[in-house]
Amino acid sequence: MIARLSGTVWSIGDGHIVVRVGGIGLQVHVPFGVLAQLDGVGQPVELFTHLHVRENDLALYGFLTEEELALFKLLLSISGVGPKVALALLSTVSPDALRQAVVQDEPGILSRVPGIGPKTAKAIIFHLKDKLAPVGVEAAPLLSEADAEVIAALTGLGFSLVEAQAALQSLPRDEDLSIEERVRRALAYFAVP
Repeated sequence: MIARLSGTVWSIGDGHIVVRVGGIGLQVHVPFGVLAQLDGVGQPVELFTHLHVRENDLALYGFLTEEELALFKLLLSISGVGPKVALALLSTVSPDALRQAVVQDEPGILSRVPGIGPKTAKAIIFHLKDKLAPVGVEAAPLLSEADAEVIAALTGLGFSLVEAQAALQSLPRDEDLSIEERVRRALAYFAVP
């Protein structure tokens, strides 16, 4: 089992990076938060990893913290939640926001994540209810309905989930903007200077 990985970023893709470790390039699927914190190609990176084994596929998933890795493994233990769904959830919702959604029994927050329907969201909350402690609940930023609509609009226009989330992160949080204005400003994020 590969539990931890340390090397340099060889390339960055859509939802994954290739880490160079001793002349070997390992493709590691990562949540959006990892991509957002990378300094770029050629920079050092250290990840906590999970090797997911299927009949005809080996896939490596990487996280910056042990907490994210533990949440990923908890999500995989739930029937109907595979690694892609778990990664999408951790890419969209912070660990604190996930904890808050579970503690407050809010499946609507989880069902806004692409690939998670109402039944899966309820199953996640049911299975994690006793396993997650409400640490830092008051500081957790939730994915608002307006944020979900902006992400849906951008992905509907052909942008990837990672690109849509990056554009959403660039929007000012202190301004009260209409959804149309938020989408317009998010599209401006992609404009070439």
